[in-house]
Amino acid sequence: MSLSLIQSRALLGLSAPSVCVEVHLANGLPSFTLVGLADTEVKEARERVRSALQNSGLEFPSNKRITVNLAPADLPKDSGRFDLPIALGLLAASGVVDVSRLADHEFAGELSLGGELRPVRGALAMALAQATQTAAGPRTTTLVLPPGSAEEAALVPGTRVVRARHLLDVVRQFRPLGAEGNGNEPPDDSGWVTLRPAAPQAATTGPDLSDVKGQAGARRALEIAAAGGHSLLMSGPPGAGKSMLAHRFAGLLPSLDTQQALETAAIASLAGRFSMDRWGQRPTVAPHHSASPVALVGGGSPPKPGEISLAHHGVLFLDELPEFPRAALEALREPLETGQVRISRAAQQTEFPARFQLIAAMNPCPCGYLGHPTVACKDTPDQIARYQGKLSGPLLDRIDLHVDVPALPPHELLAPVRATTAQDPGQNTPESTSVVRERVARAHQRALARQGCTNQALQGSALEQHTALDEAGRQFLNKAAARLGWSARSTHRALKVARTIADLAASDTITVAHLAEAVQYRRGLHAKG
Repeated sequence: MSLSLIQSRALLGLSAPSVCVEVHLANGLPSFTLVGLADTEVKEARERVRSALQNSGLEFPSNKRITVNLAPADLPKDSGRFDLPIALGLLAASGVVDVSRLADHEFAGELSLGGELRPVRGALAMALAQATQTAAGPRTTTLVLPPGSAEEAALVPGTRVVRARHLLDVVRQFRPLGAEGNGNEPPDDSGWVTLRPAAPQAATTGPDLSDVKGQAGARRALEIAAAGGHSLLMSGPPGAGKSMLAHRFAGLLPSLDTQQALETAAIASLAGRFSMDRWGQRPTVAPHHSASPVALVGGGSPPKPGEISLAHHGVLFLDELPEFPRAALEALREPLETGQVRISRAAQQTEFPARFQLIAAMNPCPCGYLGHPTVACKDTPDQIARYQGKLSGPLLDRIDLHVDVPALPPHELLAPVRATTAQDPGQNTPESTSVVRERVARAHQRALARQGCTNQALQGSALEQHTALDEAGRQFLNKAAARLGWSARSTHRALKVARTIADLAASDTITVAHLAEAVQYRRGLHAKG
């Protein structure tokens, strides 16, 4: 047979559309033509495939006119994932492997010059797309991937994944019945392994909240933010503990379910950041303040996820918030509202999920010591106003909680911590992450049982229904909103925070006490806006 069809998948954002690798061998002047909107690294597959076949002891059809088409032709293709299907297509067109036995398989993998298979990005996205397609039809397809990629794909329930280490491992499986090998194949158990679709247990290790002494107000704000899915801005002098608190926030959040864990891992796989050790853990992404708008929200050609998408179902920590470029911060406004980012280019449009929790930190002034009890601030009022003015009102309006993190007095920082026992509750013993996480989980489940989403996600009629106030509560909130000059968004966000505070208190109704605490977390935003 001079024509063969091999199934593979491309990457387009978080989706993985099917690609048919068509290989045709014809008589004529020897040539190797690759078409189908292939990027540079895909076109370089010609040399990798040629060397891999020859160094594996397989015949390369060098005396033929070779045409490889990656269909559909209008779908962009990138990376070296098509090396393996192109090599198999050449072997199938030459009769070395049985093309009929390849019909129920999809292949992806980069080839080394010696024929070893190397991992590719986006294996989880490919497995998710394949599982969705399998669920819609009666045919079950097996995904053949290199080591490193196959383990990722096997995390998706309902998929059939095979790990192959070398090109010869694949060739041996699909030789025509009765055909003999060339003697170069490795032993049967060396590389062709069917992986079980069993996800590893999620790791629970991480920095503990008990490491942070004092800062009761900031710890309370972290608990509220974790329980309701709210964004948080911490302001305080250098060394007060803002970064320590932020890096311990993810441990307070409820555990990811399987679908959320797969979405998070799939995005990390697209960026080449996925690690099996981090399976099931909520990510904490902390980009440097020199990050550009494209680095934060995503972009490029082809479009790739940015830091906000890599923080999907996790935490985006922006330290030194006013030092970020203004355009980068303003690009966060829409994703904070919608939970997704749409990247539009002349050639194509791509959507990435970006349902993250924003935890930001800043100094109160350029020198950092405004309001410090012992260190005098060296900045002028104009310098302080310009520094705080780097954060726009619309961005601050979208941050639910603002809390001051004061400098810790030396006697409190250096005070010994006594162990907690049943007889002696201990002194200066901060609550651990596990203790706070239990309260957060109860409040989170209370909100899900009542409305099916977190309090931060309440919108429209659902917001009015689940944040209904009595007459005293309405009067209190009316006075606070009028005095502080709140927008409608600020008022609604204060209601959501109050609903979360009530859930933490196991209260079915929002009282004036809950509203009063919620108002305190919006005063700082008003002052800086």
